[in-house]
Amino acid sequence: MTITLNATKRTETGRQAKRLLAQDVLPAVVYGPKHEAESISLSLPEFKKLLREGGSSSVVEIAGLGTPFQVLIHAIDRDPMLDTPRHVDLYAIQKGAKVNVAVPLTFVGESAAVKAGANLIKVLHELEVESDPSKLPHDLEVDISGLNEIGDQIHVKDIKLPAGVTTALEAEEVVALIQAPAEEEEETAGPDMDAIEVEQKGKGESEDEPEAEAPAAE
Repeated sequence: MTITLNATKRTETGRQAKRLLAQDVLPAVVYGPKHEAESISLSLPEFKKLLREGGSSSVVEIAGLGTPFQVLIHAIDRDPMLDTPRHVDLYAIQKGAKVNVAVPLTFVGESAAVKAGANLIKVLHELEVESDPSKLPHDLEVDISGLNEIGDQIHVKDIKLPAGVTTALEAEEVVALIQAPAEEEEETAGPDMDAIEVEQKGKGESEDEPEAEAPAAE
């Protein structure tokens, strides 16, 4: 599914561009192999909706700038406090060319080992894939229901990729594994009695050591 966003050309830059956010307008830039870098504006509410429904790996069609064209979200700059998008870089897709995208992994199912108290370690949170833009998945499911014992693993080869979607990662690369629960931390050790004994002994020897006699007068 391709999502469409309407865009307008943007002349505001710097602080002027930041003021657009107060008007629910998101500053953006679009560029690509056959697309000269162009400053544009998007609807901030519509962009947030896109992220909720399609995710950051979605193919987006940009309308309102002449002939519609497709883009991928390349980078999102977020407010560090509110986590709200405040700028986005869009990569214009070259027609007929495949794209390489990091697709998020969604872990589904129940693991008997995890239910018994073991830990699920997620080694990968996304998978780099190559695909025609029209076949690009929004996410990839990883079924953990087969993880029954400590040491069980899921590998890249265990992830079902849609037709036409490939990955360059090694088939045996670990995606997730089951690990034994961490042992409770030992109680804080008491004082080191040997060290105390040595320290006290040193002090005693210092106190008992006789003072050096003054040299006799000639």
